[in-house]
Amino acid sequence: MIDQIRRSSRSVCANIAEGYRKRRCPAHFISKLSDADTENTETQVWIEFSFACGYISENTKSEWDQETIEIGKLIGYRTANPEKFGVHKL
Repeated sequence: MIDQIRRSSRSVCANIAEGYRKRRCPAHFISKLSDADTENTETQVWIEFSFACGYISENTKSEWDQETIEIGKLIGYRTANPEKFGVHKL
C-alpha cells in the first residue's frame, strides 16, 4: 500500500506540471488539475487503508492527512483562479 501512496502522490505533481505546461488552453489546465485532485483523493484512501491495516501509526496518518488536505486546498485555489497561473481565457 505504501507503494500505492507513492504512485498516487507522485501523480499529483505530474498532473499539475502537465497542466501548467498546457496552460494556454484553460480547459486542459483545469482538466489536469482535476486529475491531480483525483490522485490526491486516491492518496487519502491509501492512507486510510494503510492505517486500518496497521502499516502506519496514527501520528503518521494524521500528518499525512493534513498534508493531503492542504494539497487539495492548493489545487482548488488554482482551479478557481487559473488566471493567476498564466492561464488566459479566450
